[in-house]
Amino acid sequence: MQAHGFSRWVVDACATCIHYGIQKTDKGLYTYCQRLGYETKPYYQFRCWTPKPHVRILMEKEKRKEGSDE
Repeated sequence: MQAHGFSRWVVDACATCIHYGIQKTDKGLYTYCQRLGYETKPYYQFRCWTPKPHVRILMEKEKRKEGSDE
């Protein structure tokens, strides 16, 4: 499935969300949702996804591009 020209797992995955956090621990990297407090992985998806600014810009550019192709 495609969303705005990007494969969907890339666009709405945790790693592209403003709430995605990473902490370095003795056991390695701990990735989590700062808003929910859950441990997560970069490719997980939740319905509460809020894109990071650079992702939002890319999505807007792609949307404009799609509009000019019609």
